[in-house]
Amino acid sequence: MADTFAKKERQKKKAKKKLDKADKKEERKTNNNKGKSLEEMTVYLDEFGNFTDVPPDKQIKKKINAKDIQLGAANIVDTQQEYTGTVALLFTDKSYGFITDDDTRANIFVHNNNFLEIIKEKDRVVYKKEKTPKGYAAISVRKVK
Repeated sequence: MADTFAKKERQKKKAKKKLDKADKKEERKTNNNKGKSLEEMTVYLDEFGNFTDVPPDKQIKKKINAKDIQLGAANIVDTQQEYTGTVALLFTDKSYGFITDDDTRANIFVHNNNFLEIIKEKDRVVYKKEKTPKGYAAISVRKVK
């Protein structure tokens, strides 16, 4: 009895799959990575977290003084210079406002706790700046005499 066309095609596909599988097996045998020494396969991390093949005891490390490490965001106070400006906005119910600097025309945040005297909107003021994580903030704010 003669085989049908579909049956012949299935047999061809099976034979092709078997041949491909044998080819892959042979390729794996020729290109295997087995037999490398442990030292060749070992990877280390350097002080910055990057991969390297240099062992930790042979790596050159930078000395860090623990006293130089600063935790958190530091407030940098510019105590030498006083700035002048005008109180542009003041939200007394929310306890903050903004001062427009005379030189740079930038708006500087100010909290009511940093007022040395009672201040209203459009008052001319003298203040010092401190650097905060969100930008500059005014401290030691007083009216211009």
